[in-house]
Amino acid sequence: MGVARLLAKGWAVFCLFAGAHALVHALSPGVPVLQALEPNAIPVFLFGAMGLLFIAGYGFSSGHLLSRFKPLHFVPGFNEIVFVLFAVLSFIVQILPHHLSWGILNALEAAIRFAVPGQRALEVNLACCNLDGGRAFAAAVGWLLAFIFLGSAISRLRIAAALVRLERKRRIEPLGPTGIAFALGLAAVAGIQALFIGSLFRLLPCQALSGILGAVLIGVGPLMLAYLVAAALINLLAASPET
Repeated sequence: MGVARLLAKGWAVFCLFAGAHALVHALSPGVPVLQALEPNAIPVFLFGAMGLLFIAGYGFSSGHLLSRFKPLHFVPGFNEIVFVLFAVLSFIVQILPHHLSWGILNALEAAIRFAVPGQRALEVNLACCNLDGGRAFAAAVGWLLAFIFLGSAISRLRIAAALVRLERKRRIEPLGPTGIAFALGLAAVAGIQALFIGSLFRLLPCQALSGILGAVLIGVGPLMLAYLVAAALINLLAASPET
């Protein structure tokens, strides 16, 4: 659970999710798939490669990145598999037409509105911008999936921390265990303030909220925050003396 690997995962998720929404927007007028794929795939690839290049530069700062590189690192763990499945489900909810008014769906949205201040801030901003289109419901589903993911990750917290300790015995992180735990904890607190409390949603202009950035924040933002909180807890537990 190194910082470079975590940044690479987050950047890849952001680029792929944003690219998928850009492709859906390009397909909406009835454009053929191949015709819409080319102008969207190239920017996503270049933008993703640019970010991964900077992240790899941080990895090289440890001095032995290539010696640590193994094909096993490409094998996703249980948390990563659950994250991908939930991200796909959240994306499907976002792109489906939203004309349903079932009682259970309204109850879910009301429950998330009560429990998450960021959901209320988002809905206030959506109302001010005259935006709906199921965005509030998609955000509620995103928060529900984030809570489920976080609960699942916390249930295996000690196992994950033990694996991180074993990994650190084979290699040394540039920031050290305490530095990584502090950096991830600080990022998690900032993410909670921005998304869960809703400070970021109150500052977003209508143009950003209605575009791809808003779709990414609404759809996969809560899941990425849950993954970051889980990573911070794992590294904090791994930095403590082994018991």
